[in-house]
Amino acid sequence: MDPLSPFALIIGAIFVNNVVLAQFLGICPFLGVSKDVKSSLGMGGAVLFVMLLATLVTFIIYKYLLAPVEFGGHAPVDLRYMQTIVYILVIAGLVQMVEIVLKKIAPALYQTLGVFLPLITTNCAVLGVAILVIQKEMNLLQSVIYAGSIAIGFTLALVIFAGIREQMELTGVPKGMKGVPIALITAGILAMAFMGFGGIVPTP
Repeated sequence: MDPLSPFALIIGAIFVNNVVLAQFLGICPFLGVSKDVKSSLGMGGAVLFVMLLATLVTFIIYKYLLAPVEFGGHAPVDLRYMQTIVYILVIAGLVQMVEIVLKKIAPALYQTLGVFLPLITTNCAVLGVAILVIQKEMNLLQSVIYAGSIAIGFTLALVIFAGIREQMELTGVPKGMKGVPIALITAGILAMAFMGFGGIVPTP
């Protein structure tokens, strides 16, 4: 099977190479916004929207502005060394733009996602995916599929983790293990569980 086929990209990104549990990106929101399932779903929805948009925009910028030579074009100067800083500025700008637009045209949706949008600016998973699609030499369609699948995998891990943490609130966790310690142990066990998906599909 082609590791860049849509099926392999989707299954690989969600289960085999989960962005949080296998690649260890986006750990801050994973630990900070996983205290209840509702907040986790809101964060996941916001990440999905921003990650798709950011990957699309940064891919176009890289192809036509930073490194057109790689795609058969011509450029007076090679700007690939500016990739990271440009991506960070683009993602921050997109998050601000999305926040403003949602506040104007969809106040209800803004109330649901608005509280999570500023956190996405510092979510390294968004930047990581934008860089990975270039490193893995994906085309635009593959990049969008991969970004969407990564966001779904992030949401899945977040919701499962939040459900476990909600359940632990009802159990007798030792005092010294409450909070971050038991959360980190649980995350480690969850990561080991996801290792069972390894080898289902080839990954790029």
